[in-house]
Amino acid sequence: MLKTHNNAAQNAWLFLGPEIGEKQNVINKLINGIGAHEQSTFYAGDTPVSTMVSDILNGSLFADSRLFFIKSAEGISKKEDIALFTSCFASIPNDTFLVFISEETSVSKGLEKLFSQSNRRIFWELSDSQKKEWVKEFFTREGFRINTGGVETILELVENNTALLRQECSRLILFLDKTQFLQENTEISAEDVEKWLSHTRQETAFILFTRIAAGDLQRCLESCRMLLAAKESPPAIFAVLASCFRKLIAYLSLKEAGIHDDFEYRKIGVSSPGAKRDYAAAARLYSSSGAETCLALTIEYDFLLRYSLNFPKQVLIDRYLYKIYSISRKNIS
Repeated sequence: MLKTHNNAAQNAWLFLGPEIGEKQNVINKLINGIGAHEQSTFYAGDTPVSTMVSDILNGSLFADSRLFFIKSAEGISKKEDIALFTSCFASIPNDTFLVFISEETSVSKGLEKLFSQSNRRIFWELSDSQKKEWVKEFFTREGFRINTGGVETILELVENNTALLRQECSRLILFLDKTQFLQENTEISAEDVEKWLSHTRQETAFILFTRIAAGDLQRCLESCRMLLAAKESPPAIFAVLASCFRKLIAYLSLKEAGIHDDFEYRKIGVSSPGAKRDYAAAARLYSSSGAETCLALTIEYDFLLRYSLNFPKQVLIDRYLYKIYSISRKNIS
């Protein structure tokens, strides 16, 4: 059993896992409990840990309390960075609160042991039955009924986390006429979902990975242009892609080991019909070494996009996507 470090702070939390919606609910409760505060956000790999720690330990003249979010916490692994946080945790002011966040299910053991057991939590993806129930309950609360085909179509189209499910289900309701559904005593069907949701989905980095998994370079390029036009930041896009390629590496490892247990795939975040389809497709295009090369390229181009200030971002992203595509072509040939 992992021991908690003596310097573990009660006002520091570590929230892991791919279930973004429930994670955000817990964070919102935490924010409400803190009350009025000054809020700051850092991304591991973007801001040096020394800068984070300096800001955390320096008090504010204008706020009664402060809340710091450290995102992509899986990127904190160097011994010197862990040592800085170890010292920081021993000196955190009572009016300062820290929340470390990652969509991965684990971080460096050195970082993890800084948190008390009660302040560490992994938010796992919902099981298939839980997702179906979540969607049914959502529409029931809104005064609609939805049939099995409608539920399954939504789960095919939407990434497996309740934040995106809530967003897309809420958007679907905007197109539906509740009065008509009640008068006709009808249910939301797969056809309704296809009509209104599949053609109006907002582009996301997860959809970009779906294009990558399909080996469709042209649609990948189009997807990236839409993301940038929607003011999606390249670091946010590449954080999602890095997470997806890590999942692909884990997925390929399970496949190569001959493991077919759904629970094992759920543990790595591949459980929804859409995710299963995407990773199965990607596994036909990328070998384990190819997926590892893609992850290395993702990290490399994330760095270039952050620090190559005078080079057009679109050109760098296009070059990255072409390299990713070229790796898939090598595996096929």
